[in-house]
Amino acid sequence: MNPIPGHNPIDRSQPHWSQPHWSQPHWSQPYWSRRPSMIQINISQCIYRFISDYISDHKINRLPHRFLGVALLSVSLSISLSGCVGSTLRQSIPLLDTPQPTASPVVTDQQEVTTIALVMKTLTNPFFVEMEKGARRAEAELGIRLIVKTAAQETSIEQQIGIIEDLIAAEVNAIVIAPGDSTELIPVLKKAQDAGITLINIDNRLNPSRSAELGLLNVPFISVNNEQGAYLSAKFISDQIRTPTQVVILEGIRTAQNAIDRKQGALRAFREDPNIDVVATETAHWKVDEAYEVTRRLFAKYPNIGAIFCANDMMALGALRYLKETDRQNILVAGFDALEEAKQAIRTGELAVSIDQQAAEQGYLGIHYAAKACCQGFVRTGYSC
Repeated sequence: MNPIPGHNPIDRSQPHWSQPHWSQPHWSQPYWSRRPSMIQINISQCIYRFISDYISDHKINRLPHRFLGVALLSVSLSISLSGCVGSTLRQSIPLLDTPQPTASPVVTDQQEVTTIALVMKTLTNPFFVEMEKGARRAEAELGIRLIVKTAAQETSIEQQIGIIEDLIAAEVNAIVIAPGDSTELIPVLKKAQDAGITLINIDNRLNPSRSAELGLLNVPFISVNNEQGAYLSAKFISDQIRTPTQVVILEGIRTAQNAIDRKQGALRAFREDPNIDVVATETAHWKVDEAYEVTRRLFAKYPNIGAIFCANDMMALGALRYLKETDRQNILVAGFDALEEAKQAIRTGELAVSIDQQAAEQGYLGIHYAAKACCQGFVRTGYSC
C-alpha cells in the first residue's frame, strides 16, 4: 500500500488535520456481516493495560488490571488480570476504572515545556495514523510538546534505532515507543533510559528476558492481549468449518512479540478443531504486497486451502486481492486491526472477521502516562499535574 497522501513517512511532528479527532471507544467491532441481511455479531475483544510496579511505587496512578470488552464470548486471561467485563451488542461502553490523568498546560518558571516523542513503525499502515490521532488528542489536553516520528516501513528497524539515537541527542523528556522488533531496539532504548529519558512501550511488547539481560527495567507496557485477540479471530472462522480443511497462517515480523502472540493465538484456536489441518505458516512482514505473493505461493503448493488467518488486516487485504484476481471463492479469511478497508471487506462478505485493538486509545494513553511519569519528577519537565 502506498503511503497516505500528505504524510511524511519519517517525521510527523505536526498533525495533518485541523483538530485532533477522538470518540469514545466503540466495542461493536470486530463484527461479522452475514449477507444479505447484514446481521452484525460482535466478537469480544479485550484491551489491557499493564503498568509496572515501578510506576505505582513512585505514586503514579497504576492502570487497573482489568480487561475491557463486549460480550459474546467471556474470557479469562493471564498476567494477573481479571476477566472481561461484558456488555450488550452494539453498545458503546466507556473505559472501566481507568484513571484519566488531568493536567493544566502550565510550564515551570524556566518556561520549559515537556517534550514527548511518539515513535511508531510507519504511516503506510492506517493503524498508526489512528495511533497518532490519539496521541495528538493527549497533546491538546496536556499542553505538552509532541514529536511524532516513524520509520519508512514496519521492517525498517535500523531506521527506528536511528530515530531513538536522534531523540537522545535532542534530550526529549520521554519516548513512547511502538517497536518494530521486540529485541533489536532494546540496546538503544537502554541508552535512552540511562540518559534519564522516560520510556513507555505500546503496541508491541519489548522482550522481557532480553530487556532484563541488558538492564532495561521498569518500562510500562500498554496494549491489547494479542494472543487472545488472534484466538478469537481464528476461532470465528474455525467455528464455521465442518469438514476436513487445509488452513494457512500469514504471520507478521517473526521477532516482534505481537506477531509471535498472534500466531500462537491462531494455532490455539485451530488446534481445537479436529477438521483443521494447518499446512503452512509463513511471514508476510505485515505488508499488503508481500501477503499477496505469499498467498500466491501457498495456493500453488496447497490448492485446496479453505481458510487463512492473517495477523493483521494489511496482510488480509493482500490475501483477498489474490483471491479476487484468481476468482477463488468460499475461502474464509480472518484479519486483525479493524482497519476501515477491512471493515468494508467484511460488509461485502470478502473478509470474515477482524479485531479492533484501539490504536487511538493506545496512542492517547501512552502520551498520558509518559506525561504523568514526567510530572512526578523522573525527568526535567514543565508539565503540571
